[in-house]
Amino acid sequence: VKVKIPFGNKYLDAIFSVPEKKSTYGVILTHGAGGDMNFPHLVSLATYLASHGVLCLRFTCKGLNIAYRTKAFKTVVEYLKLSDDYKLSGVFLAGRSMGSRAAASVIRQLSQDDDDDDDFIQGLVCISYPLHRPKLQSKLRDEDLLSIRCPVLFVSGSADEMCEQQLLEGVASKMRAPKKIHWIDKANHGMAVKGRTTDDVMEEINAHVFSWLRENIELGHK
Repeated sequence: VKVKIPFGNKYLDAIFSVPEKKSTYGVILTHGAGGDMNFPHLVSLATYLASHGVLCLRFTCKGLNIAYRTKAFKTVVEYLKLSDDYKLSGVFLAGRSMGSRAAASVIRQLSQDDDDDDDFIQGLVCISYPLHRPKLQSKLRDEDLLSIRCPVLFVSGSADEMCEQQLLEGVASKMRAPKKIHWIDKANHGMAVKGRTTDDVMEEINAHVFSWLRENIELGHK
């Protein structure tokens, strides 16, 4: 289902992947610095989640400014929260690369907001989180991650030039949130692995994201 989400004096293009049965939880998903919501990895994950009973809303927000991307993501969260068509108990924010930075930033901002003490946001999924620029390991983008309290899943390539394995594990050990890292062996930042097809890699990512979501939805119900 295609929708246009009002954002300032513009609209954000978005698509709902809707499961057959009514879903009580959803995932909001966005792309990295390049591309848009039709990036194959996003389409693959959204389709997989919907076919396993989880509503997925993916959206496009062009722009390389992280504050702008965060603002757009926040608008989409509000839109889904107030939606009459899909009444959800909670959502997980997810993104690829820069999109996951924006998602982390939204969660940090909302948790600092005194008015916002509800638990609509259930967790965060970071695919290829860009922890540092290539060859610039001294400057880590870890501020948002360190202040988040909700569960976090990282899916990263062990050969990601923007997320050195040891560095992410170091940041994760300092995080207060419950967290899990799934390493895709020999994958780079774009999740390409020599000798493996894109579909094969995506299957691994999708299955891990879904099982983590299911685990956290069940925990939330207890």
